[in-house]
Amino acid sequence: MVFRSPLDFLSASRLLLPHFSDGPPHLPRSRSPEDPPAAAPPLSLPGLCFSATQIASVCETLEETGDIERLARFLWSLPVTADGRDSISEHESVRRARAVVAFHTGSFRELYRILETHRFTRTSHGKLQAMWLEAHYREAEKLRGRPLGPVDKYRVRKKFPLPRTIWDGEQKTHCFKERTRGLLREWYLQDPYPNPGKKRELAHATGLTPTQVGNWFKNRRQRDRAAAAKNRLQHHRVCTDGSRPPSGGDCSRDCSPDGSAERVDGETFLSVTDSDSDLDV
Repeated sequence: MVFRSPLDFLSASRLLLPHFSDGPPHLPRSRSPEDPPAAAPPLSLPGLCFSATQIASVCETLEETGDIERLARFLWSLPVTADGRDSISEHESVRRARAVVAFHTGSFRELYRILETHRFTRTSHGKLQAMWLEAHYREAEKLRGRPLGPVDKYRVRKKFPLPRTIWDGEQKTHCFKERTRGLLREWYLQDPYPNPGKKRELAHATGLTPTQVGNWFKNRRQRDRAAAAKNRLQHHRVCTDGSRPPSGGDCSRDCSPDGSAERVDGETFLSVTDSDSDLDV
């Protein structure tokens, strides 16, 4: 019997395979590398012969529709050899479908194994890279017991770089362009605490979201406070050592009782950092 489309194939499968439509009550548990190899239940379809291309087309159709439960049942029904090296399992669409199911079932070890041991074409890179990063983010959030911030995600990306099987060397940037950062600096010098209206206006001017703008201002204020505290500490140490202040002024005039530096006019000195961190997203 020959099928002219994946939908014909799916219809025939549901009629001839009751377990495909009903399936096991739960999604299959992915095996870890330590588990002994076990062959999946054979796909017994009397009088029907499905090619690897037809099976790949079904996987693509189910993946596009987002029916992960049916996709998992379909993959569970496919016959595989003991080492998994057959024309069906070697097809990229089937491998990608297995990775999608592993991601959605939380079987991240299985997901990493699939992505690290099989090379995928460029057309699959975007989706697989997103799953790789999101899986590591979720594991880090579970370990820390809280949502990850921009800096946390940056550290996760550094700790778990994309494998070359799903990355052909193209550089992905998570930083702002120089023009965008220049506009943010200008607005920051005018008002370090923009209201929601100004955030929306700046977001429109830079192409960012109001949340990204708010995060950038928050991170910049934290860096400036840290720099100011460092400057006050250094200035206080110089004064207490009895040496001349770096500015050439008088310690009794330039240092307040709490160690914070003050200018001649009485205003507290605040150091504004010139460089922006790469962790502003």
